[in-house]
Amino acid sequence: MEQRRSERRRARGYLVGCVVAVLLWSGASAQSRYSISEEVNEGTVVGNIAKDLGLDKSTLRDRKYRIVSSNADHLFHVNQNDGVLYVSRKIDREEVCAQSSTCLINLKTVLENPLEVHYVVVEVLDINDHSPSFPEKVTTLEMSESVPLGVRIQLKAARDPDSGHFSVQHYKLSDNAHFRLEVKDKGEDGKIPILVVKKPLDRETAGSHSLVLTALDGGKPPKSGEINILVNVLDINDNAPVFSKDVYSVMLDENAPVGTTVIQVNATDSDEGSNGEVVYSFTINQRLLQLFDVNPITGEIIVKSLIDYEERDKYEIEIQASDKGLAPLATEKSVMIKIVDINDNAPVIEVTSFSSSIPEDSRIGTTVALISVNDLDSGLNGKVICSIGEDVPFALSPSLQENMYSLVIKSPLDRERQSKYDVTIIAKDAGQPSLSSEKTISVVVSDVNDNSPEFSLSPYTFYVTEANEPGASVFSVKAFDRDETDNALISYHILRDGSKDNRVTSFLNINTENGDILALKSFDFESLKTFQFQVVASDSGTPSLSSNVTVNVFILDKNDNAPVILYPVSSNGSAEGVEQVPRNVNAGHLVTKVRAYDADIGYNGWLLFSLQEVTDHSLFGLDRYTGQIRTLRSFTETDEAQHKLVILVKDNGNVSLSATATVMVKVVEPKEAFAAADVKSATKDEEDNNVTFYLMITLGSVSTLFLISIIVLVAMQCSKSTDYTSKYLQEPNYDGTLCHSIQYRSGEKRYMLVGPRMSIGSTIVPGSHANTLMLPDRRTPGEVRHDTLPFLNV
Repeated sequence: MEQRRSERRRARGYLVGCVVAVLLWSGASAQSRYSISEEVNEGTVVGNIAKDLGLDKSTLRDRKYRIVSSNADHLFHVNQNDGVLYVSRKIDREEVCAQSSTCLINLKTVLENPLEVHYVVVEVLDINDHSPSFPEKVTTLEMSESVPLGVRIQLKAARDPDSGHFSVQHYKLSDNAHFRLEVKDKGEDGKIPILVVKKPLDRETAGSHSLVLTALDGGKPPKSGEINILVNVLDINDNAPVFSKDVYSVMLDENAPVGTTVIQVNATDSDEGSNGEVVYSFTINQRLLQLFDVNPITGEIIVKSLIDYEERDKYEIEIQASDKGLAPLATEKSVMIKIVDINDNAPVIEVTSFSSSIPEDSRIGTTVALISVNDLDSGLNGKVICSIGEDVPFALSPSLQENMYSLVIKSPLDRERQSKYDVTIIAKDAGQPSLSSEKTISVVVSDVNDNSPEFSLSPYTFYVTEANEPGASVFSVKAFDRDETDNALISYHILRDGSKDNRVTSFLNINTENGDILALKSFDFESLKTFQFQVVASDSGTPSLSSNVTVNVFILDKNDNAPVILYPVSSNGSAEGVEQVPRNVNAGHLVTKVRAYDADIGYNGWLLFSLQEVTDHSLFGLDRYTGQIRTLRSFTETDEAQHKLVILVKDNGNVSLSATATVMVKVVEPKEAFAAADVKSATKDEEDNNVTFYLMITLGSVSTLFLISIIVLVAMQCSKSTDYTSKYLQEPNYDGTLCHSIQYRSGEKRYMLVGPRMSIGSTIVPGSHANTLMLPDRRTPGEVRHDTLPFLNV
């Protein structure tokens, strides 16, 4: 509100001042006119106002002579002492009067007491102190290269602050072949330059034209101003893309990774903008589009899928470069891509003909399989070398046709040693790095009947206890054949030649399938102690092969004979006797000796004597081993005259058999004893002769059997080297009995062997539960056959 009141008061003051000025102007006023050039120095005298107006110089200070013009007081000032008008600063006419043709500066001077107003007009004269200038230093024009001749383009005019003759008077264009300059005079608006096309434009020849337009004023010398005119020739699509090479050819490794850049083609288009932007594309079939791709902007041909040399070794691709004009122009070029083979294919092994089974008697050089090898690579990468291991009886034989081989036998085959071969064929190419492959074929060696049956032992030795059950299996033989199927199917039979020595085989039978031997009758040790026969094993091959083995059978004694009392024997055959003993004999006197015989041997024939019944135990004693009856003390008067002794004789079989003898001992006076001794001596000589006769028969029989055994075993030893057969070793310990024994000591124990005689080369090994007769086997050195014989631990 206050602001509005202030503005009203100010307006009223202006109005009052204007009224007063008019009154004064009408009362006392005068006018003077001066002229000066612009840009004069400060302090330059414009004119003497007091002199020109006729004013009294002495009163100017007192009357406060001054310039009151508000818009020009800073350009001029008046000296109150002499009334001279001076320039306060340099005056730029163009600044003060702009483009006015005449530059007049009106000054108002005032004198007081009385008030006088004088008007002074100062004309500022122009000088050529400015050069023409354009609104901008550089201007750009755009023209299509198809612009018609004579086209006029108006340019911006130059400006010169000076006026009149010192303003822009004319224009000048730099020399060029395509444009000329025309100037149009528009009076007060000045002269306008016009650019005229005088020659056709070709952007591809010159994409732009640089011109210099010069504006000149009328000064002497004239001043000028320039502007650079850049004429850009606008493109039209009048040029097709052009490839940088006439022929594109490149080598590409097969199996190059997807995304690999094969080659970059380059085409250029002389046009510009979209008309000069080149895009690339393929003009090929769909198959190639699956393998390659092209970057439409850069022209890079890249791998899109797996490239395989073995499928195709080169590709010719048509690539097209086209611009982006409204009516696109295109150019095509062939790109030849040659694929370089790399060793990416391992050899392939193919068995074209194969005999999976070959007879073991096949000849060396027999073809087992035909093998072909193929490598899809080329050159050294496709050159293949085949081989097989050295540990097989086969070899590879190259054929006339390349990469064909025959697998042949190089050494004899033996199915029994190895029935199957896994033959690994290795194919290796000559590439770098080399690739290889393997193929394993199984060759089965079929059997032929080339092996005879073999017995597990040779010869066999069996021990059979007498009194065996007729028709039961007593022992068995076993043979094996290293062949297979029918060639290994074995049947057994006993070799019967009808000889006298082989008559016992008529009582034997053999199971043809398993080799079990059956005895058709019981054996009696006392009549047959050993015999020998041969078993033949034959296979079922064609022709059949066979082998035989000798079987030695020893009959073991069984306690089937009770002891037989040889003395005393009465006239009626009973084991009774009477012995007379003088009453005056001392202790230890031999009363008599009981003699007995057991047809069994070993434990079964070992006899022990004992007193079963005696009238006086303190008078007589019996030796349990010899059967001797002796007095234990001298007879006394109180002793009875006759004593009965019953002696029990028993063997040592598992089931002991026994016999008894009765001895009647009569105690007589010495004279009677001597008389009876003569009679008894004669009788005893006869009895001794009988006993001797029986003993000679027994010993003769044993000796005959022993000699037969020796002859048989010697014959076997001569026919079969290093073969030792058991024989009975006679160790007579006959002291009233027939007892064969061998004693030995092991540690703190004493052992006695009672049994049949043994061969000299036999070895007795005592065991914890049994003792073993070890006989070296003729089949292999160091192999031992074990047969068990019982021992007596005493």
